[in-house]
Amino acid sequence: MLLTDKNVIITGASRGIGRAAALECARQGANVVIGYSGSPSSRSAVEELIREIEALGQRAVAVGAPAGDPETGELLVEAAVSNFGGVDVFVNNAGICPFHSFLDMPRELYLETVNTNLNGAFFAVQAAANQMKRQGRGGAIIAVSSISALVGGGMQTHYTPTKAGLLSLMQSCAIALGPYGIRCNALLPGTIETDINKDDLADQDKRDYMASRTPLGRLGCPEDLAGPIVFLASEMAQYVTGASLLVDGGMYVNLQ
Repeated sequence: MLLTDKNVIITGASRGIGRAAALECARQGANVVIGYSGSPSSRSAVEELIREIEALGQRAVAVGAPAGDPETGELLVEAAVSNFGGVDVFVNNAGICPFHSFLDMPRELYLETVNTNLNGAFFAVQAAANQMKRQGRGGAIIAVSSISALVGGGMQTHYTPTKAGLLSLMQSCAIALGPYGIRCNALLPGTIETDINKDDLADQDKRDYMASRTPLGRLGCPEDLAGPIVFLASEMAQYVTGASLLVDGGMYVNLQ
C-alpha cells in the first residue's frame, strides 16, 4: 500500500472527487480527516463515508466547517493531530462553480466563489504546512485546480481565476516549502461529472459535445482523480514538486 500509516486531510470530501480520493487513500493505508461544508444535508453522506473507510481498516473523522472561512484550516489540522498524531498529506479539493454571466455578476457570488475556492485554500494550506514543518518529516500538499486554470469560460469569469490562483499557489509553495521537504503539486481535472456541473451536463447535446472533445471518448468520473492524488501523495512522487498534472482525458491538447 502506498500510504501506509499516513494521515491525510481532504477538503470537500463528502462527495465527488473528494469522496473518491478519501476512499482510495484509505485503501492505500491512510487515516483520513474528512473536511466538508458542515451542512445538515451533507452529514449523512459523511457518516456513510466514515463507515466505508472504517470497513477498510482505517480511521476517519469529519470536520464540518465552511471552506471559505480562514479558520477552517486550523480546525482540520487540529483534528488530524488530536486524532491521528499529525498531518502527512493535505488535499485541497473544496470548490464551487455557480455558472453566471460576467456583465451582471453579483458581487456576493464573486466573493463567495473566491473565498471558497482560493482564499480559504490559502489559509488551509498554510495551516497544514506549518504543522508539517513542526513535525519535521516533510509532507505532500495537493491542490485540485482545473483545466479552467489554462482556458477561459464565458460563464466562469469568477471561477477560472480561482483555479489559476490554486495552480500558482502550488508553484510558489513548492519553492517556499521545499526546504522543509514539503512537496506541493496541482491536479487539473477536465470535465468530470460532479455536482458542480450536474445541471450544465443535463443537456445531452452538451454532454455529447464535451465527450467528443475528449480523445479518450468519455467524460471523467471522480474515481479518475483518486489515483493521481494517491500518486502525488506517495513516495512514488518523492521528486515531484511544483508540477501540474492534467487529468482530462486529453481534452486540453485536442485543438483540431
